[in-house]
Amino acid sequence: MPDSTNKKRLFRSAFEDAKIAKQRTDQPQCQSSAYELAFQDREFILREELRPIRLQLELLKPEMALNEHGIKSTVVIFGSARTQSPNAAARHLADIKAQIDTNGMTGDLEIEIRKANQALKQSRYYGEARQLAAMVSQHTENDKLVVVTGGGPGIMEAANRGANDVGAQSIGLNIVLPFEQCPNPYITPELCFQFHYFAVRKMQFLIRAKSLVAFPGGFGTMDELFETLTLIQTQKIEPIPILLFGRDFWGKVINFEALVEEGTISRENIDIFQFVESAQDAWKIIKKANHL
Repeated sequence: MPDSTNKKRLFRSAFEDAKIAKQRTDQPQCQSSAYELAFQDREFILREELRPIRLQLELLKPEMALNEHGIKSTVVIFGSARTQSPNAAARHLADIKAQIDTNGMTGDLEIEIRKANQALKQSRYYGEARQLAAMVSQHTENDKLVVVTGGGPGIMEAANRGANDVGAQSIGLNIVLPFEQCPNPYITPELCFQFHYFAVRKMQFLIRAKSLVAFPGGFGTMDELFETLTLIQTQKIEPIPILLFGRDFWGKVINFEALVEEGTISRENIDIFQFVESAQDAWKIIKKANHL
């Protein structure tokens, strides 16, 4: 956005010069891309050699916007983009059952109904994420906690939706992907950002984080979770509550005790995180950690 300061400047602003620069004559020299201002030359900005500049810009844009909105503290909520709402999961299961009633059980439908039953079971996490986000957004005062997600569907949608349920703002840090790249409709529009670099996005998740809640998820959730665990383990960041939602899931997919037994992590590293089973349990821990 244009500079909104009222200070009298000796030099014209970049916005003013950019506008003037577009008023070119028809002479060949002015039509060449070489004559474009560097910051208006899209092909130049996207050159491989300009990657360091793009990294800096990608960090600065959301950082400046969040500062302008006065956002100082966040609760990060991660989880699978594939988790369905309870209603959607129930409708899908009913549809599969209807197909079986019509066509009889087939090998493909047997697989589909098994997946649909699992999706319905997993859908409870959607409800819990939505409830937790509402609690975080509604019950904080003073240094307000703002929910931030990866901006996509599934658990991310549930968390942004929970904040929206209570009329609160929430942040979405979306990323350009061949799939799942569209932001969910519950993010506060002026707090919905899009990233190219995963590394910058993960840094932005943690800059203001006061707590992190990881719901069941896949590679993306694991990546974000383990980056945070590593940063705390190596004392790159101060410890914050790391809450793993659903002990059954996390205990099945990651054998933390085996890592201790193999000597690849220390026993005290297990204390970096804790398991929770309900939105109320998670909120109780977050409140205590943030002296609310």
